[in-house]
Amino acid sequence: MKMKKWPFVYVGIITVITYIPILLTVIYSFNASKLSSVWEGFSLKWYAELFRDRDMREALVNSLILAVLSCILAVFIGTAGALGMHRKKNPVNDLIAGVSMIPIMIPEIILGMVFLSVFSFMGLPFGMITLVIAHTTFCVPYIFSMVKARLVGMDKSLEEAALDLGASPVRVFWDVTLPQIIPAILSGVMLAFAMSFDDVVISIFVTGPTVNTLPVKIYTKMKTGVTPEINALATLMLLTTVVLLVGAAVVGRSGKKQKA
Repeated sequence: MKMKKWPFVYVGIITVITYIPILLTVIYSFNASKLSSVWEGFSLKWYAELFRDRDMREALVNSLILAVLSCILAVFIGTAGALGMHRKKNPVNDLIAGVSMIPIMIPEIILGMVFLSVFSFMGLPFGMITLVIAHTTFCVPYIFSMVKARLVGMDKSLEEAALDLGASPVRVFWDVTLPQIIPAILSGVMLAFAMSFDDVVISIFVTGPTVNTLPVKIYTKMKTGVTPEINALATLMLLTTVVLLVGAAVVGRSGKKQKA
């Protein structure tokens, strides 16, 4: 019995160590004092300061535009790749699927250096274009893997029945295939959006002097110390990420229920 308790004790210790700093960040975002080490009472003034900061608002808009564009492109590329591999059986499909997952498997700093070298060689101006290309690259695997897994579990007889009834391949896709893979696409989009919105390392390598994303802006501001304004921003980003991840889980679960 004592041996069985140790795994729970271990998980409890790891959970406390992991989440106490996050909890303190959230708590001190409501601190009236400018010093994080001194508690002077509850206040929302740092959130007000945050929304009045023009540079922060501009960085937020850039991050949202970047995440949306990257996810849109990733949906087309990832979904098309998953559908193509599902319909055209090939001995190298497993190899291609493994290669497609590389962007989320290798360290971000290596990927950032690779993008920096490639974009410099191509002569692309660093800014929103290079950011979108880089973020799309690591967003594609999330959508590709979700859609691929959903297609594997689909009943092929539905598409075959639609074809036998005279529907064109395009009509079969819109009326039969797409409704069944939409939950997987949405789940992948939410995960990809969260990863793109939070990315710092790759963005530092491929951004330009005129474009700042929110995570990069936070990183640069933290060099002068953690302020309550940064705590407030971190809390909002944490909330956004949690909402997206929970949404992805809910959508994924609803897709499994539809499958059942």
